Amino acid sequence: MAASHSPARFALAALTAAALAFALLSAAAAAANEAAPRAKQSAKKAADADGKIDSEKLFGAIVKVSTVAIADARSAATLGRERQGSGVVIGDKGLVLTIGYLIVEADDIKITDAKGRTLPATIVGYDHASGLGLIRSVAPLDATPVALGDSSKTAEHDPVLIASSGDDGAAFAWVVSKRLFTGSWEYQLDYAIYTSPPTMNWSGAALIDRDGKLIGIGSLIVREATDGDPKLPGNVFVPIDLLKPILADLVKTGHRQGPARPWLGVAADEVQGRLLVTRVSPESPADQAGVQAGDIILGVDGDVVHTQAEFYNKVWGRGKAGDEIPLKVLQGVDVKEISVRSIDRTEYFRPKPTY
Repeated sequence: MAASHSPARFALAALTAAALAFALLSAAAAAANEAAPRAKQSAKKAADADGKIDSEKLFGAIVKVSTVAIADARSAATLGRERQGSGVVIGDKGLVLTIGYLIVEADDIKITDAKGRTLPATIVGYDHASGLGLIRSVAPLDATPVALGDSSKTAEHDPVLIASSGDDGAAFAWVVSKRLFTGSWEYQLDYAIYTSPPTMNWSGAALIDRDGKLIGIGSLIVREATDGDPKLPGNVFVPIDLLKPILADLVKTGHRQGPARPWLGVAADEVQGRLLVTRVSPESPADQAGVQAGDIILGVDGDVVHTQAEFYNKVWGRGKAGDEIPLKVLQGVDVKEISVRSIDRTEYFRPKPTY
């Protein structure tokens, strides 16, 4: 999504409740927005002054994640082959949490730590439902893991620190909304954490609460982070609470336990009360069944759908990956019934060569 460049001071003025609740962070945020090269230094000073965050330990656990996807990666069409973002050390033996799209179909993964060392890393696990990914450095990291917080207790107007890799990798923001998030790529969160003002270093960035704990991982930049007026740009973070019940599974097996959700390979956007297919993944179940870009999805198994949320809930409610999903679509001037044999999303990814 395109970024909006509304002045940071306008965002701050719209969030006076947060400023009053945490004046120290407000002052630091203004300084950071007006002097980006000094952002990390300002953040460290403000965090130390507050007395609840050990800034050296925190920023020592933030790493740069650089990946190159395999040559024929199916995800390269939308994500590119070379990807960069951030990650945060959350466990021993170099366990790093990041946003999953950075590591999908990755052939080469490198971590650059706070000391500037670049080390190879391997994929530990990926979870399409949450969008989170785990990697591990092949060499020890001299970093103290960041403790996991409680994202459910995060409230609107709470001040937060966004920590990412790079010289300008620290910014202050406010939680401006907690609500349902749906993406066109068959992705939905019961609630996401929306922050403003926006940061450009969002991919895999750590969202830190005032106690220095990790409450989210950066996913997107959006035009409208607020749920109402004024409309402010910002970022979307995946709540850390989604990781907790699956963390052990991801570390042990690389995926969560239980059956995977049905995946069709359809990207659909809400347009004037209709669900318009904007892209069909090549060789995906939907492509093989005859769904085409430009189709309008009318229903799932006889149930009418108008929104992404309605569509996903009906598809996922049908059962597990591998089940047939009956769709009703408007294709040109014809209404068609199309049955799509779903798969696990990860089955669509191409395997890394073993030679």
